[in-house]
Amino acid sequence: MKCASVAIIGRPSSGKSTLINTICESKISITSPVPQTTRNAIRGIYTDQRGQLIFTDTPGWHISEKDFNRRMQEIAVSSLEDCDAVIYVIDATRKAGEEEDAISFMLSGLSVPVVCAVNKKDILSSQQLEDAHSYLRLHVPGRAVFDISAADDDGIDELLIELFSKAPDGELLYDESARTDQNLEFRISEIIREKAINCVRDEIPHSIRVDIADLEYNEEKNRVWIRAFIIVERESQKAILVGKGGATVKSIRVATFKELKSVFPDSVIYVDLRVRVDAKWKTDSITLSKIFKSSFQNS
Repeated sequence: MKCASVAIIGRPSSGKSTLINTICESKISITSPVPQTTRNAIRGIYTDQRGQLIFTDTPGWHISEKDFNRRMQEIAVSSLEDCDAVIYVIDATRKAGEEEDAISFMLSGLSVPVVCAVNKKDILSSQQLEDAHSYLRLHVPGRAVFDISAADDDGIDELLIELFSKAPDGELLYDESARTDQNLEFRISEIIREKAINCVRDEIPHSIRVDIADLEYNEEKNRVWIRAFIIVERESQKAILVGKGGATVKSIRVATFKELKSVFPDSVIYVDLRVRVDAKWKTDSITLSKIFKSSFQNS
């Protein structure tokens, strides 16, 4: 039996979150066209007859001197310290730049196995694929390279075969049915944040936090009740999120409801969603109001 922790690294919007969701066959990490929507090191769990792989989805690697971006880099780097393997996801629709150079330089000093995944093969030209392979041969030499499409679940099986071949022997760390170690409250807050970002991504993509004020999950009665606040820094941002006559926040609530129905298909779901201003909140402060002890399993 194999068991390994695997960190996923790459620059913003390279498809890391989509990859982890596809592998784990569950919504683990939020996805959005807006770069840097992943703010925490988020774990997804994949188990089959070969063993268990625990994936960590890290924030996109973005070069900037801002405190927020430095914090994202620190989270990404810390995720590499104790892992058994690394997946380097490269988006070949964009030419390699200083972000790719910084990542490849960091990976060159690692002693753990590094597997490279050229993502979005479904939309890449043959020249883009060749350019990506040439870059990896030069900057990350000697590493296995796979062409994949995380969105289409193409090339993922071959990637998993390689990862299991590199994984050390070990007992399962999580139950076979577990898909993530995130608590229920965090997962719901991330779903709401994803829907909010996608609704107002041009106006306030990063100035959004979600606090779950109340959460009741009654598995016996198949009922989920949620009261949540979308937190912004300014009144002008609140107006954008609320929308004319409450239209935008209603769209966010409806999108959240649809996503939660796929997670709780047999449950009655209530979502009370409001927008609140907290002028003291800074975008690099990621805290939740409470920790709910339950976690998703079989989601």
